[in-house]
Amino acid sequence: MSSQFSDSQGLIRLLYQEHHVWLRAWINKRLGCKNGAADLAQDTFLNLLLKAELPVLNEPRAYLSRIAHGLLVDHVRRRDLEKAYLDALAYMMPDEVGSPESRALMLELLVRLDMMLDGLPAKVRSAFLLAQLEGASYQDISTRLGVSTRTVGTYVATAMLQCMALLQE
Repeated sequence: MSSQFSDSQGLIRLLYQEHHVWLRAWINKRLGCKNGAADLAQDTFLNLLLKAELPVLNEPRAYLSRIAHGLLVDHVRRRDLEKAYLDALAYMMPDEVGSPESRALMLELLVRLDMMLDGLPAKVRSAFLLAQLEGASYQDISTRLGVSTRTVGTYVATAMLQCMALLQE
């Protein structure tokens, strides 16, 4: 084992000892769930363990909270997506719902799609989702979004390029 790895582990151990309780409380304040906060705090430190090299930390709480914030955003996004998916399933006939395995795969696909479209402007994301998930025509989408059909085409192409670029990573 290299001394750098040992030093890194020692630093993480020290960060954990000095800041874990604070970080868990910080996350709990935002999430409102002690168990979820404990899980996300652990995930924050796991994230540190998986880093090849840690930066010099002048402000460890700011660094830890930045990592935790990203994990918290992902957690809330996934939770909201799951809720929306389960709400949609409630309106379907039992034979349309599918097996638990197919529902889990569909939810995972929705989460991946959400991550791919993250960062795109709202109208670009909406145009893509309306075209792909609802099968809406460009004319219908242009009316709903208040843009030209040519702009809708640009929006859909932009979103597709974003998805393809992320799939190739």
